Amino acid sequence: MLVEFPDKLKCLFEPKRFKVARGGRGSAKSWSFARALLLQGASEPLRILCTREVQKSIKDSVHKLLSDQIEALGLGWFYQILENEIRGQNGTEFTFAGLAAHTIESIKSYEGVDRVWVEEGQVVRKRSWDVLIPTIRKPSSEIWVTYNPELETDDTHQRFTVNPPPDSVVVEVNYSDNPWFPAVLEAERQHSKLTNPKDYDWIWEGKCKPAVAGAIYYDEVAKAEAEKRICNVPYDPMLKVHVVFDLGWNDAMAISLVQKHTSELRIIEYIETSHKTLDYYSVMLKEKHLNWGTLYLPHDGRHKDYKTGKSAEEIMKALGWTVAITPNMSIEDGLRMTRMTFGRMYFDKSKTERLVQCAKRYRRSINQQTQEPGAPLHDEWSHGADNLRYISINSERMTNDVSDNKKPAGELAGCI
Repeated sequence: MLVEFPDKLKCLFEPKRFKVARGGRGSAKSWSFARALLLQGASEPLRILCTREVQKSIKDSVHKLLSDQIEALGLGWFYQILENEIRGQNGTEFTFAGLAAHTIESIKSYEGVDRVWVEEGQVVRKRSWDVLIPTIRKPSSEIWVTYNPELETDDTHQRFTVNPPPDSVVVEVNYSDNPWFPAVLEAERQHSKLTNPKDYDWIWEGKCKPAVAGAIYYDEVAKAEAEKRICNVPYDPMLKVHVVFDLGWNDAMAISLVQKHTSELRIIEYIETSHKTLDYYSVMLKEKHLNWGTLYLPHDGRHKDYKTGKSAEEIMKALGWTVAITPNMSIEDGLRMTRMTFGRMYFDKSKTERLVQCAKRYRRSINQQTQEPGAPLHDEWSHGADNLRYISINSERMTNDVSDNKKPAGELAGCI
């Protein structure tokens, strides 16, 4: 049987531990992976696991794609298509599962798998990869991955494209690499280029997005990247370092260190952790021996803790900090102010990476019935986004005037 493949995907028939194809719509990558696995399964008995991060039902899987390709290849006589699996006459079997539903123990049932195909790999979490990869250990076993990259920092993209593992083949394949790219998709592509230029490169060219779809600060992050404001931002000892807190205990404590030069807001470091007391953060900060300015607490920094009877403001003042309270502003007003302020922000690429990620992933909730956006989501990314909002609200109050501090910065930091 003569079956054609895009030139870039002929590597699917070479023995490699990892076979990874990334790219945009119309590249034929999923179609080619399905065909290659069916052909290999027909030539020798293989256990093949088809998986993705979340699979609520068989409809979420590649079961239908494989079934269509069985018919297209004329292999209906060889493969038996069942409701939840596909079986070959020689003992080959295709099974389907979601990675998120498995634990380290439950996934051990796949130790004897010969091939794993991970579809929609861009959404697979680090935890899932850390569980899956060491489980697939049968001699000559292979892990196949297809994905359209979302963010440059996503674990799948970093794991396979930025830092490819040994014994791997990683290819970028797009519509231009597909000899059978249909006219109907070409018309759709041209229309997308004219009407949706913001997402075109991601949808059709397989390029990483500046932020996730629907991100509140999508345009602002994209502009910051284009203007190279996510870069090396060194500490300037001649400028005050202002400390901006978003308080949390079980939730994350988010802290940004900000210097202001004329209109520029230079975010030189971001810290995010939890279950630490305020005195811990005070010591940690002072050990940096920086030229400290004002420490800004959120408006609830004046609320007294029922256990201690003291507020965060009282505690930090007692520890020697000059403290100011962030004005109480509605979230929506704060978001508008942050958008206006974002163009003045510079982010240290290494020391504020988590904060930039929060900006890239901060989204609104979506009403499942109306599909209308609602309030911003409270999730793992919202703490950094809240901190970013507090930076913006306080930005005009930040100065480099020593007289604004009750104590000289050197004394605060324990410097001579």
